[in-house]
Amino acid sequence: MAPSPGRLTLWGTEVFVAAAEEGTLSAAARRLGASVSAVSQQLSALEAALGATLLDRSARPLALTAAGETFLRRARTILSEAQAARAEIAAQDLSSLPLLRLGMIEDFEADVTPRLLSEMSDELTRSAFQLETGPSHRLLGLLDARALDVVVAADPGRAAQWMEVHPLLDEPFVVAAPRGRIDPAGDVPAQLLTLPLVHYTQRHQMGRQIAEHLARQDWSPTSRFELDSYNAILAMVAGGAGWSILTPLGWLHARRFQADVDLLPLPVAPLSRRIVLIARAGVLGEMPGRMADRLRPLLQEIVVSEATARLPWLQGALKVL
Repeated sequence: MAPSPGRLTLWGTEVFVAAAEEGTLSAAARRLGASVSAVSQQLSALEAALGATLLDRSARPLALTAAGETFLRRARTILSEAQAARAEIAAQDLSSLPLLRLGMIEDFEADVTPRLLSEMSDELTRSAFQLETGPSHRLLGLLDARALDVVVAADPGRAAQWMEVHPLLDEPFVVAAPRGRIDPAGDVPAQLLTLPLVHYTQRHQMGRQIAEHLARQDWSPTSRFELDSYNAILAMVAGGAGWSILTPLGWLHARRFQADVDLLPLPVAPLSRRIVLIARAGVLGEMPGRMADRLRPLLQEIVVSEATARLPWLQGALKVL
């Protein structure tokens, strides 16, 4: 039922913020899990309640009016306070949290994420779970936009003031080469230069990190392919089309190709990345820390123990924090 004219609702406020940040009603509807008509209805009701037009719907993307600019600042504060209240109540009785919106990098989707959700569901008995998987930069953007509550992603570097960061895992970058093509006792860089580099896409943080490191080392292997999927990259490596630089998590993620791929230490200066759990500071109480505490033993069991048992030279570099 639509709210009565003159009544400002939390749902209407959330719909407005989503529309303002996403730029279209359809994108806002996808973010909120609602229909476009429901989003449009809520916006109309909110504008009627405030007695002002907030969005110019004829513009593409949607444009904020002067009233919309003013209300957006207040609306974000309203939603932050509502989140804080929700977390404070949940901290008193964790099982009462109605919805947990979790973002996880694809590296964890097959093994770690199902185990974590299963364990959390035993604790949050009355909660619904909403999972989003994707690259780190996308998940962090959704967290910043308040479309997610917690994300597990690659460390973005300098944390914003609003972030609560819990370190989980350090992992080195390694070479993935076609099985038997590279002699570890020989001149590894020279051998690799005889094959093209299958590069992880530089549209993502990890690809840029690799490219910048290679530039610092003044190492310029020929690169013909730039892909955004571990499975696609390792399929090409396994087929002998080239070699790649990725992490043990990427290698574990693409299990079907492991038998045809050799993993070797990076033959230049070492490079690593850190996986962290991030939430909005002070919003979910002790929940993020407790979730990080649950994740660490899972990462030790599923990632570190398995990888170091098969590749002992990873010990010390691949570690839970």
